[in-house]
Amino acid sequence: MNFSVEKLPCGAGLAVAEMPQVESISMGLWFGVGGRHEPERLNGVSHFIEHMIFKGTRRRNAREISEAVEGVGGYLNAFTAEEMTCYFAKAGARHFPLVCDVLSDMFLNSTFPQEEIERERGVICEEIRMYDDQPQQVSQEKLNTLVWAGHPLGRPLAGTVKRVQRMSRCDLINYKAKHYHAGNLWISIAGKITPTQAREMLNPLLKRLSHGRAITNKSVRWGQTSPRLAVVRKPIEQSHIALGLRGISRHDSRRFHVRLLSVILGENMSSRLFQSIREKHGLAYSIQSSVSYMNDSGSFGIYAGVENGKLSKALQLILKTVKQVATKGVTEEELSRAKEYTLGQMALSLESTTNQMMWMGEHAIAHGKVTDPSKVSERIEAVTTAEIHSAARFLFRDERLNLAVVSPVAEEKDLRKLNHF
Repeated sequence: MNFSVEKLPCGAGLAVAEMPQVESISMGLWFGVGGRHEPERLNGVSHFIEHMIFKGTRRRNAREISEAVEGVGGYLNAFTAEEMTCYFAKAGARHFPLVCDVLSDMFLNSTFPQEEIERERGVICEEIRMYDDQPQQVSQEKLNTLVWAGHPLGRPLAGTVKRVQRMSRCDLINYKAKHYHAGNLWISIAGKITPTQAREMLNPLLKRLSHGRAITNKSVRWGQTSPRLAVVRKPIEQSHIALGLRGISRHDSRRFHVRLLSVILGENMSSRLFQSIREKHGLAYSIQSSVSYMNDSGSFGIYAGVENGKLSKALQLILKTVKQVATKGVTEEELSRAKEYTLGQMALSLESTTNQMMWMGEHAIAHGKVTDPSKVSERIEAVTTAEIHSAARFLFRDERLNLAVVSPVAEEKDLRKLNHF
């Protein structure tokens, strides 16, 4: 990975990955602000702003923004996460000036017209209602309220209908002005381009950036001492299980151990949970594990959708499978497969300019630097079975356990008896 990383005089960061073998280019504007930074009254404001950035500037209306990039065969998108918001585009390398101009225009010149705010307010409220109709989403959001109890991380990224309806144009504009500035921005570009070319093209944007300081996080303080449980009754055809454990931060050296532990447990078809819950017992079509890292915390999650009448059996088997890893550890063969899978997925992903851009942006926002994938590969290769076992013993304990279930039949008193290792 041939990339350069620098802090610019204006305070923004710039990361460029040269990929001369490709004919495309991807660019992202990364702001270090997300759901965890919002006051309760403005829960969902980052997501609302993300929508509004696409709704018109002093030079382009909403349709012209999308047509500018799509008209040359590219695409334009964005996402809001807990600790960052990203606006990105991809197109042929010869269209980089256009991509740069459109993203810069959206950032610098968005007008937030009142009629568009009202229209998008309705769109976002429908998005929230859509999520409320998806039991998997409901289970994950309910789990977040348990894992991050009393903290902004426990709130939905899109906010609630009530709070979205109350947000004013001034709320959106003031919040954007406070957090969208050079001190809180990383620009990542990957494709057929050099750092010199990137800087030259970015000059009009860089000259107009306002200054400011990077945002700080409200620390997570853990108060959990025993398992937590939440049950949502819905008239649906499946029971949805979302199990989460308090984890470690992205700065913890054990993050590579936990990542491989997740692969072994539930990230592919050869994983323990897939083989047990789906292949051996036929209890679920979908079961998976995942890891989430934050600046000062993290979580380890397991999700499954199961037949209503087999909810208890599935939960018992999931907890039994997890406990076995904490008790007995994993085999060298399992660890070897997990390493090869992880490294292979990473290598395949980084063939894409978009994923190279994402790699740099996520690392820059999270660490203030970009880690070479070869260094990550070395850390993964060095993980031992003893370290996996230690990570499992650390994570899989009752005082870290949280369980959210969405089901038409679940009884809280019955699940409480099962909700432990």
